[in-house]
Parts: sequence; C-alpha cells; structure tokens
Amino acid sequence: MSTQIYRYADGRLANSLAIAYTLVGYVGGIGLLLSGHWAAIAAGTLLLAHAMIVAAYLIHEFAHGTIFAKPRHNEWAGELCSWICGSCYAGFQDLRKKHMRHHVDRADVITFDTKAFLARSPAWFRKLVLAAEWAYVPAVELIMHYYVILLPFITDNAKHRANRRKVALTLLIRGVLFGLLAYASPLAAVLYFVAWSIMLTVLRFTDAYQHTYDAFAVLEDGGKIPDDKTRDRTYEQMNTFSNVVSVRWPVLDLLLLNFAYHNAHHEKPVAPWYRLPALHKQLYGDDYAQVLPMHLLFKSFHQHRLRRVIDDNYGVVEPEGKHRADGFYGAVGVSFLTAV
Repeated sequence: MSTQIYRYADGRLANSLAIAYTLVGYVGGIGLLLSGHWAAIAAGTLLLAHAMIVAAYLIHEFAHGTIFAKPRHNEWAGELCSWICGSCYAGFQDLRKKHMRHHVDRADVITFDTKAFLARSPAWFRKLVLAAEWAYVPAVELIMHYYVILLPFITDNAKHRANRRKVALTLLIRGVLFGLLAYASPLAAVLYFVAWSIMLTVLRFTDAYQHTYDAFAVLEDGGKIPDDKTRDRTYEQMNTFSNVVSVRWPVLDLLLLNFAYHNAHHEKPVAPWYRLPALHKQLYGDDYAQVLPMHLLFKSFHQHRLRRVIDDNYGVVEPEGKHRADGFYGAVGVSFLTAV
C-alpha cells in the first residue's frame, strides 16, 4: 500500500506551505479581528480575506486532483476549504463536476442563468442589483451563493431536494458560529463579511478575464451544448487569457496560487499550481499574445461593471496595444465556487 501523501514529490513543501498558510491565516485573521486594536483589526481583515482567496484556489487544485495522491484526500480537503470560503452548501463533487464541464466542453456551462434571471425579475430588484454592482458590491455572486442555499427547498428535482438536510444542517452550524462571533464582537462579524466580500471580488475579477468562451445555460449535468462550432484545443487557447498579476514580478502571482497562468493550466490541467509559471514559459515564451497583465484590465472592470451583468457578449480583445483590453467586458457569474 502506498504511503505517499502528495501526488507529486516536488509539491511537498509548496503544498504544505499553502495549506498551512490558509489554516493559520484563517484562524489568525479571526483572532486579529477580536483583538480590539485597530491596526490589528485592519491587518486581520486583509489576512482573513487572503486566506479565503488561497483556500478558494486550493479548492480548484483539489478539484483537479493535483495536490493529494488519493482522490478522497483531495475531496476531504476540498470540503474543508469550502467551509472556509462559504461555498460548503453544495458538495465538493458538485463543484468539481461543474468545473470539469468547463474544461471538457470548452464553454462556460451554467445551470442558473443570472442574466436571464435579472431580465425577468421585477424592475425594482433589477435596479437594486445594478446599483449594488455600480457600487462594486458583488451582487451577482451573492445571488448565486444564496441560490445554492435555496435550491433544495424551491425545486421539484429529487437530486437537489436530497440536499435539504445537508443545507439545513450547514446553515445551522454556520449560523451558530457566526452568532458567537457577533456576540464576541459585532465589528468582527461585520469585518468577517467584508473579508468574504473581498475574496468574492478578487475571484470575480480574475474569473472575468480568463475566457471569451460561449456561455450556455443547461438544465442539469447532462445537458448538451450546441454543436455549432469546432471547440478544439486551438479554440480553447485562442479564447483563453493569462491575466497575470505582473509580468515583471511573477512572484506576485503566488498571491493567487498562479491561477492567472490560465493558458498553461488549460493546456495541462493536471499540472500543479507551483509548476505553472515554468510551464507557461516553456510553452509560450515571454511574448505570448494571450497574456493580459492585470493592469490592462482595471479600466475595463470599472467601465463595464454594469454591462458585464446584463450583456451576453464578453466583448473583444485587440491583438496589441496598451488599450487592447478596453473592449473586453468580461464574464460574470462563472465562479467555480458555486455548483450552478
């Protein structure tokens, strides 16, 4: 029987550090929120937010099975990180299956179409969502997270109804824990939500600019997407972008566990996060046209923050120039943290 813990021997140190940072950062961040000192509270909010961000990208790694040697260990760790990220109302395997469809179909496959939902919602609700998005509140992501919670109680689908007990128990446990935090410090409870919102915003910014795929709303896991074009590996690479934190200082991409090296990830999905910079350099060199440094995307993220919510078109990326991403509206509601 194999006693190997990590899937890849060269990942022992990197994975151990990432997991330890997530756990220590999460617990330590909450501790700092309760410290009573403003500087420590501010630092705790940022530490907690970043621990959640790293936990989210670890979920992505667990989904691809790149960390632990045994699938069940990846699943257990994925469930734990889902609790840290607040995405624990759906099972880890549901999150994983949705994300795998993204890779297999080379499309953004969703079962809950937020744009169609907003289009048929009352005008006051739609205006409220758009006002929140204008103020940089991640309203669409919040809707998706709450929809995952409500789904087992509002559907006739037997698969989802079977999750009622799990969702109710999860709500109870998280509600009690959050209530205890609020009892100890109302400010800490508010800032915990702020930290979680920072995580959502960072993830949605990164997710928004990694693909110009077609988006399809399908009813369930087995729903088919239209066979209207060739979605081969060439299509995949030309509609995938590496929105790296920094070209000049690639070490900064460790803040996001190298998730932004997205072309390399799609070319070799089983390559672990710590190998992606070297793999990117090996595959594409230094002047790959699909690289979109994040500083080129801030303007688009600001200018198109409402259009992105209601427009089915992701926009276009020009071949070159410092303004080449200005017409890239980006995607919304494609988070791998929601199973819809």
